[in-house]
Amino acid sequence: MGRILAIDYGTKRTGIAITDELQLIASGLTTVSTNELISFLRDYFASEKVELILVGEPTQKDGTPSDVEEEIQKFLKKFYKTFPALEVKRVDERYTSKMAFQTMIDSGLKKKQRRNKALIDEISATIILQEYLYNK
Repeated sequence: MGRILAIDYGTKRTGIAITDELQLIASGLTTVSTNELISFLRDYFASEKVELILVGEPTQKDGTPSDVEEEIQKFLKKFYKTFPALEVKRVDERYTSKMAFQTMIDSGLKKKQRRNKALIDEISATIILQEYLYNK
């Protein structure tokens, strides 16, 4: 069984989370510069078996797509071209950044550590992945 990888896509940084081989546990993997995302994924897929990609689907409170959706669609076109054999599912990511920030507070991180936007992106990707596993 392959892993599931979740992507919290951002215009500058992208958070990435991954499951274990049994697809039971979601863990933050890293945050990468978005312009290096395809290259990072190529290297990662060469060393790890991944069978499903989850990409966050950001929406406004009224359910309409957020501004970043256009950039996500451009990324997905590149992704499908580069990795045609991998399955991609979109997952609602509303409020994951707020949940990630609250998680940082709850875990006792100091104010300076909570300003680390890369960590927020990684935690957001982990939340996306946990929600998927819970509802699977």
